[in-house]
Amino acid sequence: MPLKISAFPKCYIDEISSGRMPVFEWIRLARSLDADGLEMYEGFLTSLDAAYLDSLAEAIDAAGFAMPMLCCSPDFTAPDEDQRKRAIEREAQMIEVAARLGGPGTVCRVLSGQRYPEVSWEQGRDWVIQAIEFLLPHAREHEVILGMENHYKDGFWKYPEFAQKRERFVAIVNAISDRTHFGVQYDPSNAIVAGDDPVDLLREVADRVVSMHASDRYLAEGTTLDELRQSDGTLGYSADLRHGVTGKGLNDYDAIFRILAEHGYSGWVSIEDGMNGMEEMAESLAFLRRMSDRYFP
Repeated sequence: MPLKISAFPKCYIDEISSGRMPVFEWIRLARSLDADGLEMYEGFLTSLDAAYLDSLAEAIDAAGFAMPMLCCSPDFTAPDEDQRKRAIEREAQMIEVAARLGGPGTVCRVLSGQRYPEVSWEQGRDWVIQAIEFLLPHAREHEVILGMENHYKDGFWKYPEFAQKRERFVAIVNAISDRTHFGVQYDPSNAIVAGDDPVDLLREVADRVVSMHASDRYLAEGTTLDELRQSDGTLGYSADLRHGVTGKGLNDYDAIFRILAEHGYSGWVSIEDGMNGMEEMAESLAFLRRMSDRYFP
């Protein structure tokens, strides 16, 4: 069965989040793209009122799209207990928003939180697992799937992702037994940024993947991955590691889609693209259509 493909406006995330570009303008621009859905980000929302959310859902539908995933960035590892409680309360709200915008089966992204220097692995791990387990009944009630992403760092955070490295990420995922309303939001490019092998990570979590981002990364001429590695074994968002057309960068998408097909993947694939213009976004979407035809006929 063909993959369902959506688009996320990586190129406009600052403009939309700051209010310089209304999210409704992005929806209008996206009409020119060969996509089935438009992924949203919590920072795009100017209100949580029902009337506003319904108008947004109507605009997405009128443009011919579904809303398959709401990207959220909860910080479950904050040292301050009240801050952690607010993060959980906010994520619970976003579960309701995801259901209102996308309906049953919509993915609401979760992250672990920031890698605060004073928070140990054991303490942070326990906080993250407790937060997700606390939120799962709410997700079940609203028929939403929590998708934990192997992430690098939300653009508005001070510190990188707590569970950035593969071992930490897999340990938290494996600690959550629910396979209906919890799974993995897989991003191969983030694995590269973390200094991990995207294909090796996918092999470990393929049976838990509920959604996927498909961007690509390129090395600036004369740069190697080893040169970009920092002392903690991760990669930062270096100017020498760039976004570009999906399928022409560092990710082995043939291996990635082969593994997904072998595991009967039926979720959405969303491009995070357009950093160099809408033309590249269109080219990335065309690439994903070809991959869908090849591996998901």
